Amino acid sequence: MNRQLTASTALLLTVPPVLWAGNAIVGRLVRDAVPPMTLNLLRWTIALALLLPLGRAALRAGSGALANWRRYSMLGLFGIGLYNSLQYLALQSSIPINVTLVASGMPVWMLLVGRLFFKAQVRPRQVGGALLSIVGVLVVLCRGDIHQLAALRLVPGDLYMILATIAWSFYSWLLMQQRDVPAVRADWAAFLLIQVGYGVLWSGALSGIEAAAGGIEIAWSWPVAAALLYVAVGPAIIAMRCWSAGVQRAGPTLGAFFINLTPLFTALLSSAFLGEAPHLYHALAFLLIVGGIAVSAR
Repeated sequence: MNRQLTASTALLLTVPPVLWAGNAIVGRLVRDAVPPMTLNLLRWTIALALLLPLGRAALRAGSGALANWRRYSMLGLFGIGLYNSLQYLALQSSIPINVTLVASGMPVWMLLVGRLFFKAQVRPRQVGGALLSIVGVLVVLCRGDIHQLAALRLVPGDLYMILATIAWSFYSWLLMQQRDVPAVRADWAAFLLIQVGYGVLWSGALSGIEAAAGGIEIAWSWPVAAALLYVAVGPAIIAMRCWSAGVQRAGPTLGAFFINLTPLFTALLSSAFLGEAPHLYHALAFLLIVGGIAVSAR
């Protein structure tokens, strides 16, 4: 595995934060039209249908889809079932920028999960890079004014996002385990299709619980249909493809620092939707976050 941060690897790890930023905004926009667990189920069901013709190798005998069901079940649970459902649930009570800011604690959780459950080493540069990136996130959070941090208040959505971030940390470390049939591992569509297949089962179970608890009502419209198509293609298929390839190259700890770019992209997209121009503190935050990536990558 090549852990050097090449230009192509950096690009692979940058694409997901851009798409995930859009996912947070779309999830917030449709929060009153589609319940969160059902939104996640519909998203991944569409993604599953799109992946079927691309990942046919996953359906062949000897693919390991059934033999390694425990592994793929856990990948589907953490990366598709829990993470995305909890994120959409978080967006019910929290705004996109706050949700992505809470998720920016990923480097810390990635280091802890790796150390406690996967016996990964934690180096001083990784800790330093995490702190530098978090400072960049705080710059966005306080909009360049440190006094605004005193007014910060966590809501239930922020707590749900913390749980989602921990789930994603487990998913990223599980990706590093080489327990897959080589032909499937080399075929990104087949590898993702197996994960999505199990993830849809988990998502269906969570949606069933949601339906039993309060019922499911979907306010269908063309904008809602467009939103579902976007979250299924962009943040799901394309982002997961890039993330998986990037993590396999650079490792989950370094990859986690790129997630800190998500709040910055979210702020820029939110500003665009609100008609507000970017500010100088966005540029400062970008430099700090990228600085954290550079320090950790050395």
